[in-house]
Amino acid sequence: MAEKAPIWCDAANARSEPMKPIWIVDDDESIRWVLEKALARENLATRSFANVRETVEALKTATPQVLVSDIRMPGESGLELLQLVKAQHPGLPVIVMTAFSDLDSAVAAFQGGAFEYLAKPFDLDKAVELIRRALDESLRESDIDQIASETPEILGQAAAMQDVFRAIGRLSQSNVTVLITGESGTGKELVARALHKHSPRAVQPFIALNTAAIPKDLLESELFGHERGAFTGAQSTRRGRFEQAEGGTLFLDEIGDMPFDLQTRLLRVLSDGHFYRVGGHQSLKANVRVIAATHQNLEQRVREGLFREDLYHRLNVIRLRLPSLRERPEDIPLLARHFLTQSARQLGVEVKRLSEAAMQFLSKLDLPGNVRQLENLCNWITVMAPGQTVEVKDLPHEFTSGSMTDITPAAQPSMVSSVLSEPLPAGSSLDRDPSAPIMVGAPPLDRGSWIMLLEAEAARMLAAGKPEVMDTLGRDFESALIKTALKHTHGRKNDAAIRLGIGRNTITRKIQELGIEGTKDE
Repeated sequence: MAEKAPIWCDAANARSEPMKPIWIVDDDESIRWVLEKALARENLATRSFANVRETVEALKTATPQVLVSDIRMPGESGLELLQLVKAQHPGLPVIVMTAFSDLDSAVAAFQGGAFEYLAKPFDLDKAVELIRRALDESLRESDIDQIASETPEILGQAAAMQDVFRAIGRLSQSNVTVLITGESGTGKELVARALHKHSPRAVQPFIALNTAAIPKDLLESELFGHERGAFTGAQSTRRGRFEQAEGGTLFLDEIGDMPFDLQTRLLRVLSDGHFYRVGGHQSLKANVRVIAATHQNLEQRVREGLFREDLYHRLNVIRLRLPSLRERPEDIPLLARHFLTQSARQLGVEVKRLSEAAMQFLSKLDLPGNVRQLENLCNWITVMAPGQTVEVKDLPHEFTSGSMTDITPAAQPSMVSSVLSEPLPAGSSLDRDPSAPIMVGAPPLDRGSWIMLLEAEAARMLAAGKPEVMDTLGRDFESALIKTALKHTHGRKNDAAIRLGIGRNTITRKIQELGIEGTKDE
C-alpha cells in the first residue's frame, strides 16, 4: 500500500441508470391488467407474473424497481416470495396485496419487511400513489448504493500521506472500529471509503452520514429508521443508515457534534449490536463496521460534558490522524493539477495551467481549509482566471493580499454573491470596466460556471455542518439579485420589481428583510 500513490478525487456524482420496471405478481389476470394500464398512464414500465415460481425464476437474471405481490396464490404464497426477496435484495420495496384483510396477514407482511400492505378491493389512484412512494424509496436506495460504489482514492506523495496509506493497508482487513481525526477538508471520508474498499466488506454497502448536517429531530430516524406512523409524516416504514449498511461499513462524520441523547443509542448499538427503529418494538441486529470521524478534540468535549466518555472509548479503538495540507506542501502541485483537470472536465472547457511562479506561490500558502479549499480555488481559477496560463496576479485577491477570509471554510461568504458583485479579472473573456459592477446587458457568466460555484459553496457548508444552509444561500442569492436590479434601475424599486418579475410589495418586503439600502420610492 505504501508504494501506491492513488488519485485523490471528490466523491463522484451518481451515474443515472435506466429505471427498472415494476413487477406485478398476482394469479388474478384482471388485477394485473388494471395495474399495468394504470402504471402505463404514469409512464411506468411493468412486468407481470401469475405465480411465485415464475417470479423467482425471473429474479435469477433481473430485479424490479418495486415488487407488488398478492399474498394468497396457488403454490407458494406472496409471504414466501417476500421472505426470499428480502433475503436477496433487502433494499427492494415490496407491496403486498390480499383480498383477506385479516390482522395475521398484515402482521406477517410487516414483520417480513413489506413496504406497505394493500387490501383488496383497493382504490386504483391510492394504489398508484402507494407504488409511487415505494418507487421514490427504491430510487433513493439506488442512489445511495451507486454513490457508495463510486469509491474515490487518495493522492499524496508526502511522507505523512505514505504513513496514512500504510495504516489503511493494515486496518482494511480488520473489522475494528476506527476513529479518523484531522482538520476540516483533509479527506476523512475518502480514507473511510478506502478502508471499506480494501476490506472483506467491499462488496457490501458503504453508507456515509454527516451527523452535524442533519437536524437533531431527524437524525435518530436517519440512523435507525422508523416505523409507519412513528411520527407525523411517517407514511411508510423506512430503513435507517444502519440497515442500509448491513454487512458493510457505516461512516459517521462529525461525530463530535452528535446530540448527547443520541450518543446513548449509538453506544448501545456498538455495545451489543442491536437497535430499534423509531416507533418500533422489534429488536434488529446490526452487522456493520463503524468508522467515525471528527475535526474536534473529543477529549476536550468529554471534559466539557458534551461527549460521553464511554462512547469515546468505544469509538477510539484505533485512531488514524490525517495530516493537514500545511504538513505536506509538496503534494499541492499534484493536487492542484488534478483539481484543475477535474474542474475543466466538468465544465467542458480547456484545462488551465498554473505558471511555475503561481505554483510556487500556492505551495507556500497557508490553506486552513486544506484539500477542500484547494479544490474550491481550482474551481474558481477554471471559471474566473483569464487565459490558459494562470499567473500569481490572476489568483483571487484574498490570496495575493494575504486575506483568506473569502475562501477559508471557517468564514467564507457566499461565492455566488461575491461573483455577482465583484469585478472580473481584466483580459478575461468576460472583460469589462473593472470599476463597474456587473449590470444587466454586460457579458454574462456562463450559466454552468455560477451554478458550479453555488454547488461548491453548498457542498462546503453542508460538509462543515453549517445550520440553515438553504436559508443562508437563499438570502445571499436574493440579495445579490435585488441589489443588481436596483443598481440597474438607479435605486427605483418599482422598475427593479418589474425587471425581476416580482411585485412591488414583495420587493419592498425583501429589501426590509435583507437590510438593503439605497432605494427610491417612485
